Amino acid sequence: MSDDLPPLWFPPMSSDSSDSSILFFQNLIEEAELQDTGTSNRRRYIERQREEGHETLMADYFVEDPKYNEDIFRHRFRMSKRLFLQIVSDVEDNDPWFVEAPDARGRKGFTPLQKVTSATKQLATGNTPDENDEYLHMAERTSRECLEYFCDTVCKIYGPEFLRRPTSHDMALLYQAHEEKHHLPGMFGSLDCTHFVWRFCPTEYRGQYMRGDHRYPTVMLEAVASQDLWFWHAFAGPPGSQNDINVLQQSPLFLTERNGTAPKCPFYVNNHLYKRGYLLVDGIYPSWSVFVKSIPYPHEINEKKFKRQHEAARKDVERAFGVLKGKWGVLSRPMRARSVKKIRNVVYTCIILHNMILKDDGKAIAPVHIRDPPVEPALDDTVLGELLNEDTHWRLKHDLIDHLASQDLPHLLADSDED
Repeated sequence: MSDDLPPLWFPPMSSDSSDSSILFFQNLIEEAELQDTGTSNRRRYIERQREEGHETLMADYFVEDPKYNEDIFRHRFRMSKRLFLQIVSDVEDNDPWFVEAPDARGRKGFTPLQKVTSATKQLATGNTPDENDEYLHMAERTSRECLEYFCDTVCKIYGPEFLRRPTSHDMALLYQAHEEKHHLPGMFGSLDCTHFVWRFCPTEYRGQYMRGDHRYPTVMLEAVASQDLWFWHAFAGPPGSQNDINVLQQSPLFLTERNGTAPKCPFYVNNHLYKRGYLLVDGIYPSWSVFVKSIPYPHEINEKKFKRQHEAARKDVERAFGVLKGKWGVLSRPMRARSVKKIRNVVYTCIILHNMILKDDGKAIAPVHIRDPPVEPALDDTVLGELLNEDTHWRLKHDLIDHLASQDLPHLLADSDED
């Protein structure tokens, strides 16, 4: 049947109509190229005056007679101008990305001062990367890169000193400071966990980072803080669905004790010798020899004194978390990073800068890093049993109760009915 169909027939075209058709299609193609709104409009180039941004920044803060004084600078940058300029110099020396260099067109690039200012502002306020576009004349992508490179470089440069484990010199100073302030010999800090909201958590990870008592996905931080609010340990990144016990089981908190590289720091309480210092913790933690927990239901006067003193001293880590989140707004607002690694770098950078500010202000208990002699790691199987020893835990708690009872501390002599 198909063989019966007549073939397609086109009317003959004259030379004039053929030329007009070609011109018509050529005009369409040219018009489409001129009106192409694909990638050209989305990637439209914006002329940013980088030199003007640098001059404005210098006039506001870094000339001999700046527009804003030292107090305003500290409020906006969270640190002194001296410390900020030292960080800019160190970052520039250790990472070539922060060195001022011309771009692909030969134009002058951003200065190290502009790049570090952008990263610090994002950490301090927690706002979007394009917040300072009008001020620093920096695009959103460049600001985001400033934050990522800044966090990597700060952790690499300052991490070994300002996120270090306590040395024997540090432990001696911590013992002395906590005994004078909290009347608890052998204490070197308080241990607890906190959460950070993860706004852009990928869908495949939401089940791991969600928990019933939190509305949004969160990332956890385990930290140890001393009375001066210095962080001596930080472990960030565990899924928010876990509790403090699960995080402790993954944490490298006692890794140096296990491999024999921890400093030997014994102390005496009530004429009893203990091999290691201890941490104040809340009731969820296990009864280990290195943990001291409160008494949930005290009956005797001495137990009530210990409970009050323990709860007052353990607020050190809670205060440290509050100061950390209050100072660095990126931690108190939902995280916009899309990977746990980037969130971890941001958290560690904020902690390192927090410790650096304490040292710069002269408020640190152990500001000088005095290294211990190097020790070859050697795994000792007996150490784990000593750490998990519940008998030592209870004996230490009773010795601390007797020690506080022997002290003349008026603030602990409260009416028992108040408890």
